[in-house]
Amino acid sequence: MKVSLLPYFVLILMGAAWGLGIALTKITVATGYGPFVLIFWQFVLGTIILGFISIMRRKLPFFGRKTIFLFTVLALLGAIFPNSANYVATYYLPAGFIAILIATVPMFSFPIAMLMGLEKIDFRRIAGIIVGFCGVLVLTGPDAGIPDKVLLIFIPLALVAPLFYALEGNYVDKYGTSGQDPIQTFTGVSILGTLMVLPIVFATGQWINPLEPWPLQNFTHVVSSFCHAFAYCAYVWLVSRSGAVFAAQVAYFVTAWGVFWSIFILDEATSRYLWYSISLMFVGMFLVSPKKKRLK
Repeated sequence: MKVSLLPYFVLILMGAAWGLGIALTKITVATGYGPFVLIFWQFVLGTIILGFISIMRRKLPFFGRKTIFLFTVLALLGAIFPNSANYVATYYLPAGFIAILIATVPMFSFPIAMLMGLEKIDFRRIAGIIVGFCGVLVLTGPDAGIPDKVLLIFIPLALVAPLFYALEGNYVDKYGTSGQDPIQTFTGVSILGTLMVLPIVFATGQWINPLEPWPLQNFTHVVSSFCHAFAYCAYVWLVSRSGAVFAAQVAYFVTAWGVFWSIFILDEATSRYLWYSISLMFVGMFLVSPKKKRLK
């Protein structure tokens, strides 16, 4: 049976984009910006970028009862809940740690897929989940690279994002996107997400005035938002084509690229525990194998 290499190529590009976004987010959150205003501007930029593309394509998102529910769910699972936790965790933890913890997406994705009836019990995959979470435990060891062991309390917070990304992927795998293609879907999510988050931004006093002089952190947030918009559209496309478990393998590449960008851009130090953790994560993700029968 002929297998297309396109899904694998898309995985690599998604990993590079999301991995770069992790390193740039570390720069952005260093200012102490609140998480909701960062999510808000990410949605605004997504609306502008993808809205323009949608107009050029003459394929605007359709806002009906089903699609509004879809956009709301994806905004919550794919951005508002995970990013609000991730921005806080990224402020305290090294970006390389965040990149490694993203590798737990497939570990969360498989048990969720089983609960949703998308996958059957597979002991090899269950072993992969166990190995992967052993990789998480390695990060809590001595000399793992966290300057203050008190910051270990933020590792569970950093795991919130992978959990919600796994929920989102399985939701799309099971229920689809109501006839919307990936660009239409993310455009709709961005529009609705903007409206959902704006009241929270003002209620929490996190507003950033875009007309004031821009520091470097504002530019890094714009670039990371571009990366997120591209990777998210590619992710929705890949889930619909190859299944949530296969698409979750992007975590391999997010981890590899994220650690690379963290060293290259942020000059973060590494330790043998970091590489032990990456090795265990990769073994775990290999065991939680993709749904190859969906590839074509």
